[in-house]
Amino acid sequence: MAALMRAHDWERTSVGSPEAWPAALRVAVNLILASPESMFLAWGTDLTFFFNDAYRPILGPRLPRALGSSLPDVWPDAWEQVRPIVELALAGTASRYDDLPLTTARHGVDEQTWWSFSYSPVLDEDEEVCGFLCVVTETTQRVLSERALQAREKELLLITDTLPVLIAFIDRDLVYRFANRAYEDWFFRSPEEVVGLSVRDLLDEAGIAARRAAFEAALAGEPVRLELDWPHRDGRPRIADIRYLPRQADDGTVDGFYVFVLDVTDRKQAERNLREMNDILERRVAERTRDRNALWQLSSDIMLRCGFDGVIIAVNPAWNEVLGWSEEDLVGSSLFELIHPDDLAHTVEGASASADGQSFARFDNRYRHKNGEYRWISWSTRPDEGAINAVGRDFTDERAKAGALRAAEDALRQAQKMEAIGQLTGGVAHDFNNLLTVIKSSTDLLKRPDLQEERRLRYVGAISDTVDRAAKLTGQLLAFARRQALKPEVFELGRSLTSIGDMVGTLTGSRIDVDVRVPAAACFVDADPSQFDTAIVNMVINARDAMNGQGRLVIAMTEASDIPAVQAHPPVSGAFVAVSITDTGGGIAVADMDRIFEPFFTTKGVGHGTGLGLSQVIGFAKQSGGDVHVESDVGHGTTFTLYLPRVADPGASDAPDVEPEPLVDGHGTCVLVVEDNVDVGRFATQALAELGYATVWAANADEALAELATDAERFDVVFSDVVMPGMDGIDLGHEIRRLYHDLPVVLTSGYSHVLAKNGTYGFELLHKPYSVEQLSRILRKVATWRRRKSALGA
Repeated sequence: MAALMRAHDWERTSVGSPEAWPAALRVAVNLILASPESMFLAWGTDLTFFFNDAYRPILGPRLPRALGSSLPDVWPDAWEQVRPIVELALAGTASRYDDLPLTTARHGVDEQTWWSFSYSPVLDEDEEVCGFLCVVTETTQRVLSERALQAREKELLLITDTLPVLIAFIDRDLVYRFANRAYEDWFFRSPEEVVGLSVRDLLDEAGIAARRAAFEAALAGEPVRLELDWPHRDGRPRIADIRYLPRQADDGTVDGFYVFVLDVTDRKQAERNLREMNDILERRVAERTRDRNALWQLSSDIMLRCGFDGVIIAVNPAWNEVLGWSEEDLVGSSLFELIHPDDLAHTVEGASASADGQSFARFDNRYRHKNGEYRWISWSTRPDEGAINAVGRDFTDERAKAGALRAAEDALRQAQKMEAIGQLTGGVAHDFNNLLTVIKSSTDLLKRPDLQEERRLRYVGAISDTVDRAAKLTGQLLAFARRQALKPEVFELGRSLTSIGDMVGTLTGSRIDVDVRVPAAACFVDADPSQFDTAIVNMVINARDAMNGQGRLVIAMTEASDIPAVQAHPPVSGAFVAVSITDTGGGIAVADMDRIFEPFFTTKGVGHGTGLGLSQVIGFAKQSGGDVHVESDVGHGTTFTLYLPRVADPGASDAPDVEPEPLVDGHGTCVLVVEDNVDVGRFATQALAELGYATVWAANADEALAELATDAERFDVVFSDVVMPGMDGIDLGHEIRRLYHDLPVVLTSGYSHVLAKNGTYGFELLHKPYSVEQLSRILRKVATWRRRKSALGA
């Protein structure tokens, strides 16, 4: 720094040329240059900055421009913090500071630093203050280290205070230098009160005597562990596990020892209890061993211990009684030699599973008796220590009896099925004979000459009404058989139930109090709304008749997370909506509960119902993915609960399609009719022709595809039956979609298991029997759709 000062251009500073410097400045500069301490000098009113070699590292990046600059310019970031100290020194007062915090930016970023320094005024010949000297030492690292150490000590103290262990340090004079919070529990003194006390201040003479040898050993450098009875202050017994760990000073001498004391009273008591339990267990094991040996000898069930390879280790005497083999015959031989050949692979597989640790609650196979016959044995097994322990029971006779019982039950069920079929066919025949009687009588009367128009219309109306009744009866039969083609759609069940509730009073009469409970939250299902309405009406009518027209009827809708077990069917988890119909009638007899859903089964009198109402309900529920649960209390009433799968809210739906009017003469719509039944095909083509349709009749799918291949453009719509020999109507519809994607297809069917199971695949469906007006409406609907699509250029 002396060389740098000589080379510096001082003429540009307020102090001027060094030759003109006053004596006080020269003395001060020589003083800092000769000092081994970090020093700087601030001279004059400008506080011109001088510093020595020891100070240079403190400047960092400021070093090149520091010499000769003003102190505030050298340390602008710290100036406001040190200004009061500078002003004090310039006023003639010296000061000293230790670990003063200063925020500096020595490396371009603000950082917290700490410094120890002294400011001393420099006087000139006239005793006037002309500057000041600063001896400075950066203590940042020491302060940070001390703070880290203090933090670690606090953390250590926090940890030791949370431990349920008494922890302390005792010096060679047996004076406590550290104690944790546990001392409050042991001595009722805080750690602050313990530190500085002697061991003799806390322990009585007996306690000192019990520990004296341990103290001496620990101070001699030997770790010590001992257990002492150390009663609580309230007199309760306590056992302490005490450890003394010597601590060595830097010179290798022991300056004291750490103390660790743990209350092991509970552990010692647990050890005593464990020893007592072991003694009891040993006695019980001995007793059970005697009992097991007695059971082994006296049991009528056969017992076995064998290896996983099938080699027999031990058998009990019952083997001789059950299978004729003695212990000498079996021990050491292979168990697999006694197994029936058909059961051998199954048994070997079971032994392999046992080797993997599997136990069997029941394992059945056949064993050869000594007389050559085979007996059925049911085993309970458990693997243990490389072997299989098994207990077997001979159930050959029981198995034979069970087989005979199953055969008898199968025969009974078959007879019941035949009875049900006979009842079904008899009921169908009875109802259809009634319907045919009306139709036959009406047609005979229509043949009479000179029949008045009024009577003709009445007879035709009777025939039409009877056909509707026949269609309804057929629909009920198909619903029971789950063969109806449903038209499912997503609808809000509560709204539909509320609508039905408005008409229930009409069905039940004024003497039945009807309570319809629909929750505020909307519940949506994907089902046939018409069939749902019919099912509810059927159950309401059933409840009305059960109450003889007087009582209380509650219709309630709730959400359900499962379908409870129904007869032999297990519970089904999922999201469902439950509609319960509860009446106060006489209930259902227990003997009738299993038959209530059978077709034509009814407890009502003749002429009061067909017995198909509940059959329709169960058929609709099952086909829709749900079920029906029935609870009845004889004399108090019955609850029918219909479960349907719940679906998400589909959002706002489009406005419903307006039902089209039937087509009138002269429209020229061309229909390809596909029908294998000659009478139905002839009727359909004639009826359509009278309404102005052009028709081509194909007797099967192959003929229909041939007509389309000739000229598909001439047809506006294809009207096909579903059930036909060869390719059915659904397959034909798919083929037409593939070949002629914009040609509409309308299907018709009175029965199809394919439609019942999978739906209509997106095709329009017209149910048989259908009227000419219904046929015309649906054909107009699809034909109009095609013309609109063509007009839009689709």
